[in-house]
Amino acid sequence: MPRVAQENQNQHQTVENGYLAAALRGNWQSARAILEADRDAVRGSLTETRESVLHIAFASKHTAFVKEVVRFLTSEELEQQNVDGDTALCFAAKSGTVTIAEAMVNRNSRLLYIRSSEYRTPLHIAAKLGSREMTLYLYSRTEFRFLSIDERMEILMSTITNDMYGMSHISVTYIALGILRKFDALATARNEKTIAALRELAKKPFAIGSNSQLSLWKRRFNFWFKGIRDKTNTQALVQEMINRISIAIQEFTGNRFSNIFLRTPLFDAAEFGNAEFLIILIRTYPDMIWTTNNFHQSLFHIAVINRQESVFKLIHEMGAMKEIILTYVDTYKQNILHLAGKLAPKARLNLVPGAALRMQRELLWFKEVERIVPPSYPKMRDNENRTPWDLFTEEHKELRREGERWMKDTVNFYIVVATLITGVVFAATFTVPGGSNQDTGIPIFSKSIWFRVLLISDAIALVFSSTSILMFLSILTSCFTEMDFLVSLPTKLELGVTALFISIAGMLVAFSATCCLVFKSEMASIPIVIFASASVPIILFVGLHYQFWVDIIRSTFSSRFLFGPLNDPFELRRGV
Repeated sequence: MPRVAQENQNQHQTVENGYLAAALRGNWQSARAILEADRDAVRGSLTETRESVLHIAFASKHTAFVKEVVRFLTSEELEQQNVDGDTALCFAAKSGTVTIAEAMVNRNSRLLYIRSSEYRTPLHIAAKLGSREMTLYLYSRTEFRFLSIDERMEILMSTITNDMYGMSHISVTYIALGILRKFDALATARNEKTIAALRELAKKPFAIGSNSQLSLWKRRFNFWFKGIRDKTNTQALVQEMINRISIAIQEFTGNRFSNIFLRTPLFDAAEFGNAEFLIILIRTYPDMIWTTNNFHQSLFHIAVINRQESVFKLIHEMGAMKEIILTYVDTYKQNILHLAGKLAPKARLNLVPGAALRMQRELLWFKEVERIVPPSYPKMRDNENRTPWDLFTEEHKELRREGERWMKDTVNFYIVVATLITGVVFAATFTVPGGSNQDTGIPIFSKSIWFRVLLISDAIALVFSSTSILMFLSILTSCFTEMDFLVSLPTKLELGVTALFISIAGMLVAFSATCCLVFKSEMASIPIVIFASASVPIILFVGLHYQFWVDIIRSTFSSRFLFGPLNDPFELRRGV
């Protein structure tokens, strides 16, 4: 290597090392002296991956340092790209540092339109990564007339995909909605024979919510509770997006368009439980209610397969159409009850805690569908000569075993506790505090109020601990058939746990009453201390087992309302 080239390389390496060390320390004075000494290094790349001084500044994670570098560079030097085509603004978009992005854009607005090697603008990068504040800022500064149709569509899809629906001062949903308002063609932009934006919205049931219009009391309530108000406003904005898309595609009238381009979003909505989405679109396209997929399954068949009760409830509003849709038989000769007999997707099963309660939920689905299908359908056989119940038994064989193991393990744990409590409170019955009068045999403290509290609480503890043991024993001796999981086993478990909780409370009250009875004359503050101490185990037990107790109640008693009909959504919401 020539001597001059070697000296230049050594000098370049010295500048790189010195600047990098200063950047990592956030020492701008040292870095500035190094850069001013070799301005050519500023205009070039300091690393093999073509990182400039500004790219390296981002690695320092010192915001003040980066701002100084931005002020030091010229507007042209700010446009330097690394080997991946990223400018420093692309780095800012990835890091989400809005203040630095503002400083760069104020110096050179052309940075907004310099694409990376992946052909992404800084706005697209921020939206793709779900950076809310950065997306909002770059959207406010980017002129969409300089973006291609594909780029506009990708930004729109990214804002929808990443659920950027609400912020403290303004909703990012305005980005997606604003894009649709400016460019109506995006509403009907198609991807893989479907409407891309519509399909993405179909997968967002929590963003759309369950109400198309806010009632007066909710508006007043939301005025005081900003977080709730922001969430409700978000739902209204997303609904407006769907309505705008629906209006835009009305020019493509006819069943052919509906069947080709609306089918996929509709079935996605049924799979993801987006009932509100279905209501909005079916209001506009009533004929879509008859649509079936390639296996001749309706929206309600898909809802049953994926255990989406919010969608399945809509079948109660179909009137006479319900009787026809329920008769659909798919290409495997399976009716909708066969589909209820299949095992639910794992993601849906995991929403219910405990294998036994999952088995119960599966039985509830099967019984609900069985209740509304034609009388002959429970006996209908599919391609493999299986009735719906045969299919249910086959598919849920392992879940039933897991439910049995889960139930027995849970009961064995509780029965040990209940047995110990029973032994303690039974022995306490024959141990009278303070003793008895030798002449009459009457307890010495029999006239004290604490003595009465002791007797009553001890009796309650004994009765309910014995009851819980009996409940748990009846579970252990059960046959654990499929139908046992529907009502019998969960109800016994709920009664046993409730009785056990009452017995624990009774035992601790009896203990407190005994201490107060014996020591109340010594110190007046003893009763307060004793009751405070005795409350600790009760609070711990409730805290540790409350959710389990509530889950059983919800699964056993509240599940009867799981499939209740809605309030005529297709009629009451027409004026929205």
